[in-house]
Amino acid sequence: MQLSKTEEQLMQYLWKRKKAFLKDLLEDFPEPKPATTTVATLLKRINDKGFIDYKLFGKSREYFPLIKKTDYFSNHVNGLIKNFFNNSASQFASFFTKETNLSNEELEELKKVIDRQIKNQKKC
Repeated sequence: MQLSKTEEQLMQYLWKRKKAFLKDLLEDFPEPKPATTTVATLLKRINDKGFIDYKLFGKSREYFPLIKKTDYFSNHVNGLIKNFFNNSASQFASFFTKETNLSNEELEELKKVIDRQIKNQKKC
């Protein structure tokens, strides 16, 4: 299940804080800040989707993520590869390296990352 852009934005704030009350998350939004009821609705939707949970402190809820940011991002990228690149990581890599205008330095760094991963997989 995916999050909407506004839900993702709210999750970014929660991942950064690790746990937060509604008022804390509201502070993270840039001006003009959304209404408290809007953020509360977003939190309910994200909770219903299983991405977050909360602990009650009296009438206040302290929210915390149930999914790590890296896991969410990994699932998102894998979905992109599956849906837009015929489940081909090499097609995705080709598109990414051509369409993002990476510098030679950035391409060299990507090559080192890939070489390290190949080396680590050979060890296993």
